[in-house]
Amino acid sequence: MVSDVEYKRKFLVVIDETEECDRALTFAAFRVKRTGGTVVLMSVVPKPEFIGLGVEDVLRAEAVEEAERNLDQRLARIREIGGIRTETVVREGNGPEQIETLIGKDQDIAILVLAASRSAEGPGPLVNHFAARANILPIPLTIVPGRMTDEEIIAIC
Repeated sequence: MVSDVEYKRKFLVVIDETEECDRALTFAAFRVKRTGGTVVLMSVVPKPEFIGLGVEDVLRAEAVEEAERNLDQRLARIREIGGIRTETVVREGNGPEQIETLIGKDQDIAILVLAASRSAEGPGPLVNHFAARANILPIPLTIVPGRMTDEEIIAIC
């Protein structure tokens, strides 16, 4: 039986167009399926630069539409797994700042799940940012290796 504390626990996953976000989502979804809770899918769109009257609104709308498409694709994947509660959040601004703000406002967010990039240039900007701040982050940070397959991730959940 899942206690109320476990049920309320939320795993936060940042959704974007990168392959590594799928690794993080797989980990969070299968962990929640096994232990209970909710997967929060968050997309952060950058604020458009001032270009001219009305252009920012068009750029903002396009960015939000793309973010919602990414969220919908990931939600469809979670529905295939089945039995997982989800929430979606779209914010505008600086990614790390918006993530930290959401963590500060939603006390049920218990774990931030990111995945490292396979790139030779390093694990990626979000992993770098949050790994450097892990000592002051109010919740645990889980970093999924980008080279793990779905099967390997599921096996450890």
